[in-house]
Amino acid sequence: MSSYKIIDHEYDVVVLGAGGSGLRAAVGLSEAGLKTACISKVFPTRSHTSAAQGGISAALGNMGEDDWRWHMYDTVKGSDWLGDQDCIEYLCKEAPRAVLELEKYGVPFSRTEDGKIYQRPFGGMTKNYGNEPVQRTCAAADRTGHAILHTMYGQALKHNTKFFIEYFALDLLMKNGECKGLIAWNLNDGTIHRFRAHITIIATGGYGKIYYSATSAHTCTGDGNAMVLRAGLPLQDMEFVQFHPTGIYGHGTLISEGVRGEGGYLLNSKGERFMERYAPKAKDLASRDVVSRSIAIEISEGRGVGKEKDHVYLHLDHLDPKVIEERLPGISESSRLFANVDVTKEPIPVVPTVHYNMGGIPTNYKAEVISSKDSEKIVPGLMAIGEAACVSVHGANRLGSNSLIDLVVFGRAAAKRASEILKPGLKHDEIPDSETEKCLDRFDRLRNGDGDNRTAELRLAMQKTMQSKCAVFRTEKTLKEGVDEIRKSLSGMHSISVKDKSLIFNTDLVETLEFDNLIRQAVVTMDSAYHRKESRGAHAREDYPKRDDKKFMQHTLSWSNGSETKIDYRPVNTSTLTNDVQYFPPQERVY
Repeated sequence: MSSYKIIDHEYDVVVLGAGGSGLRAAVGLSEAGLKTACISKVFPTRSHTSAAQGGISAALGNMGEDDWRWHMYDTVKGSDWLGDQDCIEYLCKEAPRAVLELEKYGVPFSRTEDGKIYQRPFGGMTKNYGNEPVQRTCAAADRTGHAILHTMYGQALKHNTKFFIEYFALDLLMKNGECKGLIAWNLNDGTIHRFRAHITIIATGGYGKIYYSATSAHTCTGDGNAMVLRAGLPLQDMEFVQFHPTGIYGHGTLISEGVRGEGGYLLNSKGERFMERYAPKAKDLASRDVVSRSIAIEISEGRGVGKEKDHVYLHLDHLDPKVIEERLPGISESSRLFANVDVTKEPIPVVPTVHYNMGGIPTNYKAEVISSKDSEKIVPGLMAIGEAACVSVHGANRLGSNSLIDLVVFGRAAAKRASEILKPGLKHDEIPDSETEKCLDRFDRLRNGDGDNRTAELRLAMQKTMQSKCAVFRTEKTLKEGVDEIRKSLSGMHSISVKDKSLIFNTDLVETLEFDNLIRQAVVTMDSAYHRKESRGAHAREDYPKRDDKKFMQHTLSWSNGSETKIDYRPVNTSTLTNDVQYFPPQERVY
């Protein structure tokens, strides 16, 4: 430890991550007068929120009648009844206010002719509790996430949030079960920074890069999730991994659900609009897990397109080119760049691709981290928001455009809760040196790794195991093979090789630290999937095709010490937050 220069900082709140949720929290905290630091391993406007295309859901009613209760019903149904209905009520009720706040902050939403925020249809979004599609998804063309991210970064600067950019977070600092801050490595000069904070908010995004083919950026390594595991705390519902139906074939680049919202449709090799068979009412705008499984079935039964018959076509060439230019310019550009397709004349080749993680750090609707089976038992000083968190509003399957509203509503909620329980400038506790030493011992061990296993090779083995053994459809056999194979990648950590020993922009070490984070999450994801013997939402077991509410309408909790996984469960919250809406009891989920 003595070989590393340590620089100490003290803040009321530290936000780890500068995506949509982290920036919304930082703005709210700074507005409340709390001394706030925001730490990010990439420049804030490079955060993965910028990749969110289609829009942000809120029952504004700009394009026809709407109601937050209908939005809540759709979200509960989309979650396959694994979502906590108190949290879902909070999300859907607060959504309109949160979107109008974004508008006031300056987000450049697309507009209707009378100047209101434009809203498009999206999969699973309905009116009158499932009767017909509704236009609920607020859009800034097809670059909504990008627009929100840039706007909120500007607001955070305006409100004097202190940014620490290109800092890699290593571990949380814990004392007697409370979080007291974190340690990070400054990539620019090699120094180690110890941040003391009364509240630490994790907003590090998802862990999509445990898979080989994903719409996720290379930075989506779930660093905060792994920090929580190393702190002896659980993750929740890690088996629920969303495959987006339309990633560009051979590349994985996302093609927004907004394409189907604007009238795009899927075709198989027979020229059939096959979604009419699987979802007669919703058709191409069924929930993402339904559409992904439908495409997978079409391919497996020999109706895929292309030389290998391993993908399908997404058509928007029937749409008015002016509509495409106005509402889907980014999609048009991506298709040209990554598929060599002119969308006005030919279809886009697409295939289901890993897109979103419903699982993560368990929290309540105030963004406070839950530490055990008891939903009332929280970890003092620790919050989580965004894709890193499992509130759980998405349950077993997230509806499209519910991710951006999740970021904004719960980023806002975290700031609100922190301002309720903190006074600016409170004195900080001393942190035992052992916490710093434990963190730096791991850092030093990996930095000086001189084994035979290259990080890239171990990462590839992990990703291919996850892709083949924990995919759209799962079985006892494939999952058991996955449980065994993923541990081979894990065991490779003991003899990992890091050639570059420097401390300044050492990408070899960064990727090794990221792999250490990824493999821990891959193990608990595979183990959680193996133990859930039912089909629910994105978790589709061919050997257990039915949902089993009696045994498995409960959240999976997983702890890991780096080698062994402990699995337990906690009940899904079956009560609403207020009497403004009644509990939606489980029913068959059809579209």
